[in-house]
Amino acid sequence: MTQVGISKAASGSSLEGQQPHQQSPVARKPRLLEQLRQALRSRHYSRRTEQTYCQWVKRFVYFHKVRHPAEMAEPEINAFLTHLAVKEQVSASTQNQALSALLFLYRHVLNRKIGDLGEVTQARKPKRLPVVMTREEVKLVLSHLKGDRWLTASLMYGAGLRLMECLRLRVQDTDFAARQIIVRAGKGFKDRVTMLPEVVTDPLLKHLKSVKRIHERDLAEGYGCVFMPYALAQKYPNAAANWRWQFVFPQGHRWVNKKTGQQGRHHVHESVLQRSVKEAVRKAGIVKHATPHTFRHSFATHLLEDGYDIRTVQELLGHNDVKTTMVYTHVLNRGGKGVRSPLDGLRSSPGKVSYTDLHKTPD
Repeated sequence: MTQVGISKAASGSSLEGQQPHQQSPVARKPRLLEQLRQALRSRHYSRRTEQTYCQWVKRFVYFHKVRHPAEMAEPEINAFLTHLAVKEQVSASTQNQALSALLFLYRHVLNRKIGDLGEVTQARKPKRLPVVMTREEVKLVLSHLKGDRWLTASLMYGAGLRLMECLRLRVQDTDFAARQIIVRAGKGFKDRVTMLPEVVTDPLLKHLKSVKRIHERDLAEGYGCVFMPYALAQKYPNAAANWRWQFVFPQGHRWVNKKTGQQGRHHVHESVLQRSVKEAVRKAGIVKHATPHTFRHSFATHLLEDGYDIRTVQELLGHNDVKTTMVYTHVLNRGGKGVRSPLDGLRSSPGKVSYTDLHKTPD
């Protein structure tokens, strides 16, 4: 069903805006999705979360024949979540994401408290271990990446950055004197500090000089303004053109602000690095399902292998709970659960038991 179809079927309680002939001279109340977006932005939720929550609300409305959420309550939410688990067989995290979106809608937009949802069929939550590359595999993959692709992948592995944390880095977030990177508004809207690997220092400095030349050329042509988060554009009107606010990894072409006509450079799109890493993994002949996020998993695992305290690793990763970091203790490169096999112990015993000895049969 199209968006127009939703507006007509919702009988004055449409998800999006009205048709032009339906507008009244009195200031209209924002539509449901507009209210949802405003509520999310006022609480500093990311744009990704905003898009995801809006999609779940739409699916919820479609599932119930375009009824307005204000007309529904716990039974309808229960039916929708059960449908996701039973019919669509979504993962537990996907079902929880849908529930979070609906709870936010009812609590912060419709101002209604959701009570007991009754017996909701829960999607099964598998216990999966993260994919981790060995140090040699990391070196192989990095060897097949060049330029800023190598830089971004190296920072993800060398500093434990998430993909979007890396791509959203601004010039002022790199502190070469203190050899550290400041991650602004990471997951959970938290700032944190992590290391700046010595190996990438010189290449990163050269990269920033190149980026600065591009920025200066954009300014000379009357452009060069970058997107500013939250209300900083109003608070600091001239900051968008300032060098320190520019992205470390800008895209190759300028974007156009349709409202103001301004042009600037956003950061590189995440799909660019995703494709590059996928191709590098293929060329390296690695059969693991390695993605850009695998660099972060490998960062944590290798730090633990080197004997660093798990609390330190937790802080560098930005995890709320040490239990989240504990998963990496299960994938350390020490065999099953980090226990040495007694068979390997036989080989290093004083008698130097050989493979042939192990295969001798008793008389």
